[in-house]
Amino acid sequence: MWRLKGEYFSKMVALNQMGREMFYKESVVLFKKAGNLPGKASFISPSPHTMLAPEKATAATHSLADQFQAKIDADIRIEPKDWMPDSYRKTLIRQISQHAHSEIVGMLPEGNWITRAPSLRRKQILLAKVQDEGGHGLYLYAAAETLGISRDEMIQELHSGKAKYSSIFNYPTLSWADMGSIGWLVDGAAILNQIPICRCSYGPYARAMVRVCKEESFHQRQGFEILLTLSKGSPEQREMLQESINRWYWPAVMMFGPSDDASPNSEQSMRWKIKRFSNDELRQRFVDMIAEQVKILGMTLPDPALRWNEERGHYDFGEINWEEFWEVVKGNGPCNRERLRTRVQAYDDGAWVREAAMAYAEKKAKRKLEGAEAVAKVA
Repeated sequence: MWRLKGEYFSKMVALNQMGREMFYKESVVLFKKAGNLPGKASFISPSPHTMLAPEKATAATHSLADQFQAKIDADIRIEPKDWMPDSYRKTLIRQISQHAHSEIVGMLPEGNWITRAPSLRRKQILLAKVQDEGGHGLYLYAAAETLGISRDEMIQELHSGKAKYSSIFNYPTLSWADMGSIGWLVDGAAILNQIPICRCSYGPYARAMVRVCKEESFHQRQGFEILLTLSKGSPEQREMLQESINRWYWPAVMMFGPSDDASPNSEQSMRWKIKRFSNDELRQRFVDMIAEQVKILGMTLPDPALRWNEERGHYDFGEINWEEFWEVVKGNGPCNRERLRTRVQAYDDGAWVREAAMAYAEKKAKRKLEGAEAVAKVA
């Protein structure tokens, strides 16, 4: 509750029953009268404790944080205009923007094979898939923008190397079989990561993920269908298939991030219900799923330690090469520099399209305004 004295307190109680936008606007008037007007940012992300005496500010902050966590615990979605801790906002910006970057950069390894697809049907399917990934990036950038960061800021952070994207896209696509392995393994891992996000505590992110997950599910089936076709082909095709699985399996296992004891953000993200399951839980589900599906292909996974553990009810699997994982994350993977260079060039080459779109939008808005003014004069 806003802490003001006398007539201002009574008025604020009444205002609290009104719509949020009206509440903020009329609050400005009251704060000016009280001689205690917070900065503009306080109305973008309300911080009532900024108006309290210093000795009471800490208690107010705790109260807001407790109310926020109570909403999370009750599975009530947090919306853009709701109060939220700065750390919650920053965590979401980091995760959602990284997710968006991954969708955009993820277009590059597959786009490399559009002109070399073995048939017109395969070319059409791959084109549609790459287009889907671009759309996913747009949904996610839009979701991140509701947290107060601009798209230009996010893109500049990606291009400067400050922002990260999924390390899996820093591996090369060397054969057509890789298009199947990416669909089956990479998109399969992505689905396990992303389906729980449909129940994320932040509303815009959760809603964006509903359509993303539906399309990713199709991508996984499309990838598996490519591999299934190859598995029934010539010895050379089967050899190409096995070689591709051997290269992509472990990077896909790494997609779930560091182990739980080495993941600094997981515990808090789970408390806030941004994440619903830990990295290691999701990784185990992935291995259990892939270990069964690979049998349909008649292929093997490159893990001699892989075996069913009856007591645990899960597959045991070998040690992950964490040194390789961190090297790729740090930008020293096989294709890190190439991916970033290609992405920056594509952005620069598209500048004229953005400029033309902005000019058209401004021209359209100007015409609409002139039309409205003409109608007003006649009236």
